[in-house]
Amino acid sequence: MFTTHTLPCGLRVVCAPGQTHVVYLGIAVDAGTRDELPQESGMAHFTEHMSFKGTQRRSARQVISAMERVGGELNAFTGKEETVYYCTCLEQHFSRAIDLLLDITLSSTYPDEERAHEVEVVIDEIESYRDQPSELIYDEFESLLFPGHPLGRNILGDADTLRTFRSADMRRFTQRLYHPERMVLYVLGNVKPERVVRLAEQTLARCELSTTVGKLQYSRGGTGVFPREYCHITRERGTHQAHVVVGAQSFAATDPRHLHMFLLNNMLGGPAMSSRLNLALRERNGLVYTVESNSVAYTDTGFWSVYYGCDAKDRARCRRLVLRELDKLTQGPMSQRTLDAARRQLKGQIGISYDNFENVAIGMAKRFLHYGTTLTKEQLFGRLDAITPEDLLQTARQVFSPDRLLTLEYV
Repeated sequence: MFTTHTLPCGLRVVCAPGQTHVVYLGIAVDAGTRDELPQESGMAHFTEHMSFKGTQRRSARQVISAMERVGGELNAFTGKEETVYYCTCLEQHFSRAIDLLLDITLSSTYPDEERAHEVEVVIDEIESYRDQPSELIYDEFESLLFPGHPLGRNILGDADTLRTFRSADMRRFTQRLYHPERMVLYVLGNVKPERVVRLAEQTLARCELSTTVGKLQYSRGGTGVFPREYCHITRERGTHQAHVVVGAQSFAATDPRHLHMFLLNNMLGGPAMSSRLNLALRERNGLVYTVESNSVAYTDTGFWSVYYGCDAKDRARCRRLVLRELDKLTQGPMSQRTLDAARRQLKGQIGISYDNFENVAIGMAKRFLHYGTTLTKEQLFGRLDAITPEDLLQTARQVFSPDRLLTLEYV
């Protein structure tokens, strides 16, 4: 199903066949927030913004209009471990898209005349998050969960640091991290892999690649799992509603227990209205409008969390109900019938999600970028089928132990 190839410069290519006349493609770069130096907080995200402001061959206007004038889309996002530039277009415009993507990732100029304006755009983005306590609380929660580590750093950075950035700083950042050998070109669509490789080589021939390509030795270092004493923190934010996150560090994406957490998380607070936390807090007691849980895995660690918003007077009651549901999963193995039902539900959700081809393509790229492998839906289902009630019990006891949990409240 997947075809892979590595170019002489180190750029890896991964292709998967499509089901329509639309092509989903992009460049995933192994450079995220955790790769910033201490004085570069926000640099990965700001560099992503500035990559659209002109290249050696294109002006900013030409960059943003290149795909739009043929009905395509160009966008990007920055995460803790990667930056992804992605494009959607019809098959006949594929060559235009691949040329543009490689141009903005390898030949951007980060012009100073655009920098000052874009700084204010990003600062507005930061301020918009500050107006949303349900979003802001996640940033602080991660900073508490990974104290003193880049994984706890806010992706957007802060206004004072952003205003110190200059074009030379972005060039140093990309010279350090934006190398072909740290990138994956991914394509999901009805385009022959040989054509993808040929077009990539033609575009790369026009790019001025760093002379350090193939010699770069860069290691971000590991975190491991930080055991943390039980902690409960309350912040006075003057919000109408109390916002609460409860969670703990968990497992890396390469750890088999991550998949156990994936299943446990879906049972507890996944998208289904029948999730255990939604039934306990909303359906039975009417205490919240929203309750959800999330399981996040990085290359060397991960975390799990529950978020809910409630009246301030109901905080203690909601937290007791959450802890009760966690405790149920640690008391003994669930029945095989319960596990089978949970597994069937998750498989159905995954199957439906595969109709979102853009997300499937990006997921394929990120996995290949960090782990050098791909994972089909059938392989994922096979791993889910191998999980036992005892697996889930042991994982629940490790992650949901009260002395591992961190609680952050905004009131």
